[in-house]
Amino acid sequence: MLKNRVIPFGYCMKNGEITTEPKEVYAVATIFSEYLNGKSLLQIAKLMESEKIRYNSDSDHWNKNMVKRIIENEKYLGTDKYPQLIDEDIFRQANEKRVRKANSLCTISEDLSEIRKVTYCAECGEKVFRKTNGKGREYWNCENPDCFKFEYRMTDQMIMGAVITVLNSAAANPSLIECGGEVSTYSPTSDIVSQQNEINRMTDVSQINFERIKSEIFKLAEMKYDCCTYSDSPQKTEKIKAVLKDHEQLNTLDIGLFKACISRIWISHFCTIEVEFINGVHIKNITERNDKNVHSSECNGNPCESADNGKP
Repeated sequence: MLKNRVIPFGYCMKNGEITTEPKEVYAVATIFSEYLNGKSLLQIAKLMESEKIRYNSDSDHWNKNMVKRIIENEKYLGTDKYPQLIDEDIFRQANEKRVRKANSLCTISEDLSEIRKVTYCAECGEKVFRKTNGKGREYWNCENPDCFKFEYRMTDQMIMGAVITVLNSAAANPSLIECGGEVSTYSPTSDIVSQQNEINRMTDVSQINFERIKSEIFKLAEMKYDCCTYSDSPQKTEKIKAVLKDHEQLNTLDIGLFKACISRIWISHFCTIEVEFINGVHIKNITERNDKNVHSSECNGNPCESADNGKP
């Protein structure tokens, strides 16, 4: 295990006083200079290793957190105990840049925030997360340890572009979002038929037990109710059609339209993107790397298809 430095990098103790360490002072100056010239923290860490500069006495290993600590260490401006190593203007410029980069990496737009809430892995059904790599480039991946990483880098633009394409396709061709099915259905079981026959027999005798018949009728009504199913998909389909009716083709994502029409986004390991509407219909973007689904129908002139398969 590496030991933490007691005295900040760039300084050493001589005769009971803190003074500068020449080789480390050169490294500190180099770090600030390279950072302002555009190198990343990781690139600077690798540079320090290539020049065989030790961060501490145990190892010459560097990482980006070590570089970051040096850039933000105000002791380099000089204090009662620590001699000044870095000019105040250089220190300010470097840290303003550091804060700007940190804010740009941590802040995502409202559109992406809404998309992130409803994006799932098509293979395992778990949430998909958005992250950034050491170069600040975003990527999306399934974080389920029992699942697998995506085969290709999935970007914000790929997801947003697929959603825009699907919405435009649905607006141009409303038949894509037809869900079919009935609002309600009733299919009696054999037990219901038997129960009805029993009640008929009970009422077809000379001595009628009204209390028992009433109890059996209530039981029959409960059995029939349990066999009834109700689906609000047709109403939701009409709602989607009304929202999309006469809507202009989108060039950028309309987040209000997105929230009104779409419930989930599914991403496969091969980065095929499938959009699930609030009525349960799935429309798959086929501009990605995937083969045509034999159970799907293509949009008219649009790079997407309506899929009838469900998701977990």
